[in-house]
Amino acid sequence: MKAAKGGIGEALDNPQRTTRFYLFHGPDEAGSRALGERLLAGLGKADKFVIAGAALKADPAALADEAGAMALFGGPRALWVEPAGDEILAAVEALLDAPGVESPTIAVAGALRKSSALLKLAEGHVAALSHVSYVPEGRDADRMVIDLGRREGLRIAPYVATRIAEASANNQAIATQEVVKYALYAGATAATPRELTHDMVDELGADSSEGNALRVGDMALSGELGALAEELARMSPSANEAIPIVRALQRRVLQLAPMRARVEQGERVDAVMASAGKSLFWKDKAVIQVMLSRWSADRLAQVGERIAALETQLIFSGAPGSAALGEELTAIARAARRGS
Repeated sequence: MKAAKGGIGEALDNPQRTTRFYLFHGPDEAGSRALGERLLAGLGKADKFVIAGAALKADPAALADEAGAMALFGGPRALWVEPAGDEILAAVEALLDAPGVESPTIAVAGALRKSSALLKLAEGHVAALSHVSYVPEGRDADRMVIDLGRREGLRIAPYVATRIAEASANNQAIATQEVVKYALYAGATAATPRELTHDMVDELGADSSEGNALRVGDMALSGELGALAEELARMSPSANEAIPIVRALQRRVLQLAPMRARVEQGERVDAVMASAGKSLFWKDKAVIQVMLSRWSADRLAQVGERIAALETQLIFSGAPGSAALGEELTAIARAARRGS
């Protein structure tokens, strides 16, 4: 059967013994693997017995035979088939028709067509469960990180979750590794939950490069021409390094724009910053105060349009990225020095 989006967690954390076959498919293969790993934990930290899809195509009876065998050491076990596609259809049919099984089967596939015979079988059989994984974006990515933290005993606020999701490129497998690392560092468990703070992410996060990228953008928006020139001189001439800086700059502009709009409506800068609460990282307060004094809402909108165009240029031109980035950041820094 096809798992409902909101019910997949319960199905994996408390799996039914009557379910013999799990199909995780879709464009987010990392997410599908993460769901498979979560199911292994739900099965009692089951051992993973890997079988190649090509081997099952050559010997369709092997899956049911292996699923019906007792585990060598007596503990829970699950069969893991990857890559999976219609070539394992006959093997899965034999598995579902078998009189009994000891171990469930997990199949991880990429994007499957709606006409896929394997997908139709998994969605239509009562002893099978299928779920499609899409790359999470926006609030879905934040919720993914928050849910991962909850299972590890971490309380993760949305603004921290956004940071982790972006640093992990919305890759659920990477985000899971990061959250587990934070939980170990904080000593968090389900019985003793802990809050994940920006400071912990600073110390342990995979996004140290993101922090560097944000720092370069902040230099431009603050008008620090000298420091910016030194930083640009150390950059490699590739778009791979330029694009993270552009995106960090975009995030900062999106953060500043509504705050500056409130200032222009008559609110004091310190009051606007105070109302942001924990969503405003304490280490950023000084530099944001400078930016709010230098940029008007209209000029921030213009910066947003320019850097969006720059990102498109970097992605599609194939040319070295540091020169174009350097020109744009220098222009932004000069405009910042002129003030709002």
